[in-house]
Amino acid sequence: MSPEPASPTAIRRTQQQRAAAMRHRLLEATIDCLVEHGYAGTSTTRVVERAGVTRGAQVHHFPTKAALVAAAMRHLAAKRAELAFSQLDRIRSSADPVDAALDLLWDLHQGPVFSATVELWVAARTDPELHGQLSLVEPATTASVVEVAKTLFPHSANDNADRQAFAHWVYTAMDTIRGILLTSFVYHDPAPRLEASWQRAKTHLKTVLESLLQASSP
Repeated sequence: MSPEPASPTAIRRTQQQRAAAMRHRLLEATIDCLVEHGYAGTSTTRVVERAGVTRGAQVHHFPTKAALVAAAMRHLAAKRAELAFSQLDRIRSSADPVDAALDLLWDLHQGPVFSATVELWVAARTDPELHGQLSLVEPATTASVVEVAKTLFPHSANDNADRQAFAHWVYTAMDTIRGILLTSFVYHDPAPRLEASWQRAKTHLKTVLESLLQASSP
């Protein structure tokens, strides 16, 4: 007996799975290229070669380089949010949850991906299409960090004023971390200086958050 033909639903599911896998390969290859070659050196040709897909497949999913890069940044933000959520139990059970939460936020910004991200910010200044794409990515990235923090400290959102103050604290923490890391680009051995700067900033950020948490406690 010949095998029964696959149902339209099964065929559609298989096609969707293949498309999702191809999209994933493109996004991962884009991140790798940004890290290794920077934004200027990341071309769609280089990405499709690394991903092992055709140029037509890339254009089908991401018609321009800016769209591809922005999608890769969203993909990376989702992965980092997933990593952060996986650490929640460890942070809650630590001796100093506020300190541990801040260190997690610091760790999420480490590595060559941050350098590649900075290159994108700078390139967006003179690239209108990239600017338009990243202007949608950045708020979503920040919002995901705020959600992780709210999950860690749920009583920080008892009313609208608490929620706003807490969100502003998260924004300030992210701005502080990014500012400290930007200074590392001008030093030959930035690690000791970065650590000292982070510990100093973290002390102040902890004081502010602890005050917010006390004020919003039931």
